[in-house]
Amino acid sequence: MNKSAEMSSPGPRIGFVSLGCPKALVDSEQILSRLRAEGYGIAPDYAGADLVVVNTCGFIDSAIAESLDAIGEAMAENGRVVVTGCLGKDAARIQAAHPGVLAVTGPQAFEEVMAAVHEQVPPPHDPFASLVPPQGIKLTPRHYAYLKISEGCNHRCSFCIIPSLRGDLVSRPIGDVLGEAERLAAAGVRELLVISQDTSAYGVDTRYRTGFHNGRPLKSDIANLAAALGELGIWVRLHYVYPYPHVDRLIPLMAEGRLLPYLDMPLQHGHPRVLKAMRRPAAAERVLERIRLWREQVPDLTLRSTFIVGFPGETEAEFEALLDFLDEAQLDRVGAFAYSPVEGAAANALADAVPEAEKQARLEAFMELQAEISAGKLQAKIGSRQTVLVDGHAEDGALVARSAADAPEIDGVVFVEGAAAAPGTFLEVEVTGATEHDLFARVP
Repeated sequence: MNKSAEMSSPGPRIGFVSLGCPKALVDSEQILSRLRAEGYGIAPDYAGADLVVVNTCGFIDSAIAESLDAIGEAMAENGRVVVTGCLGKDAARIQAAHPGVLAVTGPQAFEEVMAAVHEQVPPPHDPFASLVPPQGIKLTPRHYAYLKISEGCNHRCSFCIIPSLRGDLVSRPIGDVLGEAERLAAAGVRELLVISQDTSAYGVDTRYRTGFHNGRPLKSDIANLAAALGELGIWVRLHYVYPYPHVDRLIPLMAEGRLLPYLDMPLQHGHPRVLKAMRRPAAAERVLERIRLWREQVPDLTLRSTFIVGFPGETEAEFEALLDFLDEAQLDRVGAFAYSPVEGAAANALADAVPEAEKQARLEAFMELQAEISAGKLQAKIGSRQTVLVDGHAEDGALVARSAADAPEIDGVVFVEGAAAAPGTFLEVEVTGATEHDLFARVP
């Protein structure tokens, strides 16, 4: 159960379990905001809930198993459960595993979720809109928030089922996005994490239609949106950015300090044939050239990416080419996964599956190389001055903070020793040490 969602109310109380990616977290925040607006309280535990909503993930087998386990726990501990989210697209599977659930809806099905809650636990007679802060209910700490700018995806990557779960790309109106961002900043948010399935494709579905914010016309594309967000005076971090040519327009904004010098790019592989089999939209050699040009303009640019090893048909030579790509790209932050079939994905039909033992061996070799790269990059920061944002405190009393190079929960942290500051505070620090993941620093 989400302890951060605890809110007292004399009326009926709803428990909430949120699983999955940041996009799903934003969906949970929207549902919680609706519940509070209608006067429902949010229960911090199963015992105090009149009903429990479970927002599920259904992307890979481990996420499906986690979601089914969470539903089972809610059924055992409470017994009155509404299921929503990506796994909800497979209602038959959920109902076969847990036939007692009250209702099952798919992702973004906010009206259906509310209707199911209303049917089982009628709302108070009067709305309590004043109980909802202007920025809505957030499940993140007060000083950072996810800003979802679009839903769905137009790509048809062979290993992915996101379009079947969340549909094609639908971009939010640029005025709505900027209005939400302003409300978050006014509420004390110090960092916005811009997310979607494909952030760089923002506005494609609307043909970059001109929208309006505070009477100002703005073309709906990622560069204009990013420039406007950069006027808020807080950190703006971009996630899930494909390396399209028009992404080049974002780099000057980073050089000017309007965006954090950070790009999260899901590259997935470095060999042309494997990328083609994956149906990925970018060629490896062009990516390397683009990275080189970006770093010329922004030397402190941090690049994060994810990769898949052991994709069906991946030869030893193609894996070695991936290692060569990794070595040449010198990415700062990298996550990698051994390929596993996802029910409904086109890649399941590809021939020449890589044996499981070989996939694991390749994953270890990949991560060993990246660990060397990451350690070297962090060692090079020793002695430098960094601006960090405080997240909290470690058990030994050190501050736990993040630099511009560190996104929450997926990257490393900066441990600031011998200092005191509240979460959400910016500090200037000097880096004194490093591991392959984290930095150590002091306030000079």
